[in-house]
Parts: sequence; structure tokens; C-alpha cells
Amino acid sequence: MKTLTVWFSLIIFNMIIKNKLNDFKLNYTMKKIYYLSSCSTCQRIISEINIEGFELQDIKQENISAEVLDFVAKKSGGYENIFSKRAIKYRSMGLNEMDLNEEDYRKYMLEEYTFLKRPFIINGDKVYVGNSKKTVDQLKDDLS
Repeated sequence: MKTLTVWFSLIIFNMIIKNKLNDFKLNYTMKKIYYLSSCSTCQRIISEINIEGFELQDIKQENISAEVLDFVAKKSGGYENIFSKRAIKYRSMGLNEMDLNEEDYRKYMLEEYTFLKRPFIINGDKVYVGNSKKTVDQLKDDLS
């Protein structure tokens, strides 16, 4: 029984360390812009900032990963804060009439890129979500 407990403890420890390393990588090294290439607002914002050193990812071609979504949600105060309720599918799927929780928001964003507020910009340990004037101005200030 003791051997099983030690073995289980090592597995848990390994998982914790792995997650911490992933968090460290996302927190301190990532410079990435998640955008929709057909969105004129995303195009405008990208044209207004210095994107040197940033990787661009069109979310229509490749949706955001669960790991990155979790990181952005954590930095932004939750999944609902990064969920776009303006998406056409939000109403057409009847989501506006449902009582969604954080797990629901996460699930829908991972399944369908249209539910992501955009753009998502990760610059080291800072995250910028959406296209509000305040968010874009803060991003510009931080990048200058």
C-alpha cells in the first residue's frame, strides 16, 4: 500500500510541476496575437501597434488551445469576461436564453472561434482581450 501511495504522489507531483512549467512559459515568454483575419477591427488594431516579435494566429484557421484559453481567462477574471455575446451564434443557438456557467463558456469558446472576444493579445505576463478603446489604448501604452 505504501508503494502505491508513493507512486501516486510522484504522479501528482509530476503533473503539478508540468503545469507550473507551462504557466511559466505562457506567463513570461509568449508574444502572440489571436485574431480573425476577416475582422476589420482586428486588422485595424494590428495595423496600429508594433507587432514585431509577435506571432499571429488566425483563430478561424486554428482555434485557441485549451491551455492558452485557460491562461487568458485566469488573467482576465474568468471565461465569461472573454466570451463574445455579440456573436451571431450566441442567439441562434439560444445561448442567450440559457443560464451559462464558466464551464459552459469555456466549452463553447473551444468548440467555436466566434465566441472569443477578439483580438486576444498576450505579451509576456500581460493579456489584452477585445477591442474596447480602453484595452487598445492600454496595449499601445504598454508596447511603446
